[in-house]
Amino acid sequence: MLNNREFKRGGVSLKESISPLLLREGDKGGSQKNPGFFWVLKGGRLPNKLSESQLIRVWHHQLMDGERLVTEDGEPIEIIYPGRLNDEQGADFRDAVIATNKGLIRGDVEVHVKSGGWREHQHHRHSVYNRVILHVVMWHNAKTATKLQNGREVPTLALHKYIKIPISQWPNLASFPATLSMPCLKVARHLNTNTITEFLDRAGEERFLAKAARFQRDLAQMEASQSLYQGIMGALGYSKNKLPMLELARRLPLQIMESMTQGRISDEECLVRQQALLLGTAGLLPIQRQDRYQGNRLDDQWVAELERLWASFHCTKAMSSHAWNLFKVRPTNSPVRRLVAMSYLLLRYKGKGLLEGLISLLKEVSVSRGYHRLERGLLVTTDGYWASHFDFGSGSRVRSPTLLGSGRAAEITVNGLLPFTFTWSQFSSQPELGRKAFDLYHHYPRLAVNSVERHMVEQLGLSSSLVNSAQRQQGLIHIYNNLCTQGRCGNCSLSQLEQKYIFDSSGILV
Repeated sequence: MLNNREFKRGGVSLKESISPLLLREGDKGGSQKNPGFFWVLKGGRLPNKLSESQLIRVWHHQLMDGERLVTEDGEPIEIIYPGRLNDEQGADFRDAVIATNKGLIRGDVEVHVKSGGWREHQHHRHSVYNRVILHVVMWHNAKTATKLQNGREVPTLALHKYIKIPISQWPNLASFPATLSMPCLKVARHLNTNTITEFLDRAGEERFLAKAARFQRDLAQMEASQSLYQGIMGALGYSKNKLPMLELARRLPLQIMESMTQGRISDEECLVRQQALLLGTAGLLPIQRQDRYQGNRLDDQWVAELERLWASFHCTKAMSSHAWNLFKVRPTNSPVRRLVAMSYLLLRYKGKGLLEGLISLLKEVSVSRGYHRLERGLLVTTDGYWASHFDFGSGSRVRSPTLLGSGRAAEITVNGLLPFTFTWSQFSSQPELGRKAFDLYHHYPRLAVNSVERHMVEQLGLSSSLVNSAQRQQGLIHIYNNLCTQGRCGNCSLSQLEQKYIFDSSGILV
């Protein structure tokens, strides 16, 4: 006997026939046409020991029937972009896009085997999950809605109704390719190398010009030196602490910092004054933080001197220490060490100033191999206290005299110095300098691989050897930020190329 269930999608009423014989005990819905249930019958019950990591792979590779997805509260949705695996604190997937009757929604996706896992894991108490837009589970067993820390409720999607692969193949989920439902993968795997690299190079240029345009807006509102200083500070913060670094740069302008390098004071005194001002304004001195400080005689003497100097300054209000993300930050990437590195850069260029010092360096280097000298101009090593600490206290020891290494120096050059110089050359009537900055960008070798690049290489089915320059890496990031995570698949060149080809149901060119 068939039961009929009715739901609406895009204002159209649809009927779905459900056979109780196809349902696992305890299930409340399903589809006779859904092949997942065929495999339940052939292979027996769904596995009781299904792991969360297996379900994460199902979502990551979209191994389910996504044509008629309906949440547990009866809302039809469409997965525009499943997001990328999150390697930081928070939900399992970042930057997903789903379509609902209310329009596109962007945010994070959290995955559990059962919906009760949300409260069991205390996610409803943590603000880091407030970006979640969809709770994906295999089975819905919770009696309450999925509620965020801010009080907002998000829909739950139970996947047991939509799984497309046989249970017997679940142990091999890790070997499944990325979803073929995405037009970019369908096309990219059949295009020649030149077409792909031209696509990446063009996207890399667009990202460079977009960064240059942001500096252009800055230069209309502030001094050029302040704009460059803010660009460097933002890059020192990485993705986790970029915003607080920018806020600190606004609270503590370059003019104030460079004024402390003037006069008849020693380099050592200059450094300690700048570090006290930077760390104090950031709210990162021990006296400003709630975490328990454990030091020794060396620590206590150094901390006391910095806090004494900070107390003597009255130029700005301190930020809250809670503004900084210190969770899962590598010790060598600690914002404390990065701010100390900034004090050394300001000292290095105290003669000409940060702006003129770096621009002069860029003018001197060659286009083909100049990146080495540019990176050396930003490299910072030290001895003494900060050569053995990533933060204050005896529990923060690390053996690393490098405060700002070549990898971060390269990131600052590509994302800050070069696009800034390209824009500043127009304001200073030095067009040849702008051309040189652009040429340096074109010739810059690849940087360290990040999680977005890894995700996009997999998504497009690329060989990592094709992404052999900083420009192409930047191109992948640009595509991800401006197309994938905005639900703009139709605006992507690869998606448009799909219209020129015909694919069979497996995504193979015919």
